[in-house]
Amino acid sequence: ILMASFGELAKQDPKVEETPKADAENVVEEESTATFEPKVQLAEVDVVNGEEDEEIMFQIRAKLFVFGETMLDKGTGNKTWRERGVGDVKLLKHKEFGKIRLLMRQDKTMKVIVNHVVDPRITLEPNAGSDKSWVWSAFDFSEGELEETVFAMRFGDAEKAGNFKKEFEKAKEHMAKELAGDDTEDTGAGDEAAEALKGLSTGKKEGEEDDTKKEGEE
Repeated sequence: ILMASFGELAKQDPKVEETPKADAENVVEEESTATFEPKVQLAEVDVVNGEEDEEIMFQIRAKLFVFGETMLDKGTGNKTWRERGVGDVKLLKHKEFGKIRLLMRQDKTMKVIVNHVVDPRITLEPNAGSDKSWVWSAFDFSEGELEETVFAMRFGDAEKAGNFKKEFEKAKEHMAKELAGDDTEDTGAGDEAAEALKGLSTGKKEGEEDDTKKEGEE
């Protein structure tokens, strides 16, 4: 028996079975119907920011500064102006008790950078003669404990600064009535609030130099 050489076998055309054209056209791709369930189920969580029981009386963007010692100057008595943050400042009125507070959160982080009751004794004063910046002092609770703090707030222009002062003065008038018991049937609540604010000092002590007017905003 003579066997064909390897070269001769290589020259032979391989037999390939072709799919009939009609059958190829009728092939339909099937979509996958498989479903995949997540291994961890995440429940929806309602974010509570502490403002749910309050209504916004006024809101505007501003930049906040505080006058005091830095961490490096702690205990030295060396006080300077430093920026605390930029964000929306709000006048919030409690829906049940009627009390108004000033609240401001820093952009992006939403950290509270000022949080104090609108005391009728607070006086907004121009900072270094600027018509778009106000200076005042109040007992602030933004750090979790009451601390008397000197603030400076700067707005985009004089008109915005004027609008803020106008609304702040309205809030002061409302709080004066609340504390006097004229606007509420529950006079005890007004007395309690007045007692809590009794130690609040917003003015200069006699003979004390006003350092806040000597410092720049930046």
